[in-house]
Amino acid sequence: MNLRRLSPAAAHTRQQAGALLIDVRAEHERALGMAAGARGIVREDLLKDPAACLPDRDAEILLLCQAGVRSAQCLSALAALGYRNLWSVAGGTRAWEAAGLPMIKPDIDTDFGERYSRHLRLPEVGLGGQKKLEAARVLLVGAGGLGSPAAYYLAAAGVGMLCLVDDDVVDRSNLQRQILHTDARIGVAKVESAAQALAALNPRTRIEAVRERVTAANVERLLEGVDVVVDGGDNFPVRYLLNDACVHLRKPLVHAAVHRFEGQLSVFDAGRQRGSAPCYRCLFPEPPPADAAPNCAEAGVLGVLPGVLGLLQATEVLKLLLQIGQPLVGRLLQFDALGMHFREFRIDADPQCPVCAPDRAFQGYVDEVAHCAGDASR
Repeated sequence: MNLRRLSPAAAHTRQQAGALLIDVRAEHERALGMAAGARGIVREDLLKDPAACLPDRDAEILLLCQAGVRSAQCLSALAALGYRNLWSVAGGTRAWEAAGLPMIKPDIDTDFGERYSRHLRLPEVGLGGQKKLEAARVLLVGAGGLGSPAAYYLAAAGVGMLCLVDDDVVDRSNLQRQILHTDARIGVAKVESAAQALAALNPRTRIEAVRERVTAANVERLLEGVDVVVDGGDNFPVRYLLNDACVHLRKPLVHAAVHRFEGQLSVFDAGRQRGSAPCYRCLFPEPPPADAAPNCAEAGVLGVLPGVLGLLQATEVLKLLLQIGQPLVGRLLQFDALGMHFREFRIDADPQCPVCAPDRAFQGYVDEVAHCAGDASR
């Protein structure tokens, strides 16, 4: 059977006369808009059991996809099975819409559709996933080297609310790695500088700038209503405090740390997966003494290193929010920039962990300041 094509206008006329218009695109594609009156049947389902989808082999059937390729393939396959009155709509849905023919569109504005078009085309994200991101709230502690790329990409991805917490101001020495900030904003609070940069990138993302240091007194208030917590700081007391609060309040924590030319990354979700997922204290039960853990100001750091780790943090946050892929739960990823090596290590939950052991009641927040010291955002 020769390929039989119809223009969208001719197909619409035949549809009005009673022909069946079948949209063979994937569900996430149809969710972005489809020809009015079309029946959606995913190509794979149609070809797997044509008789169940289209029992009348003599009915006039108009096949429609995105650009005309898949509909033509379906036509050939169905014709070989004895369907006799088939047409492929030339140019597909794109041509149908361009011709001004009736469409059923989702309730999204033009900016949303254009800004997130590449996400909307991904089956793993689609319109439903993008709406999840828009409804999400992420707490990002530290607006420095790790926080800068993480915040940039989370805002660009369409996370609805970013709460940025940092009590520091922009210093010239920050600019080598903290790309949210500019020379013109030296002396400005980091959260205010970050809010300006992120609003310029994506005005749809709401930024809550909190110029505070995370403490036992405010940590639960900061975590209220949050879906994911990002540790973007250079402060061991705060790192342990965030871990304990996330376990207690059942929040996933995306951790990263950098030192000179090396970095590490993991996702700690022990609060929601007691006994099976580890927390930060399962990996490092106690903070190191101050002289064993110099911060970036003391030891130095390659400027691009926190960029790499911050981007990986943003990736893990998006996976958690979209519930796709395999988060780094129970795994520690180490990165060596000089050797360009990634290594992965398994982390097991400690059954005796004082914070996340299944039968362990919450004992309150430990003051780790006496054990270690740290300052400034990475």
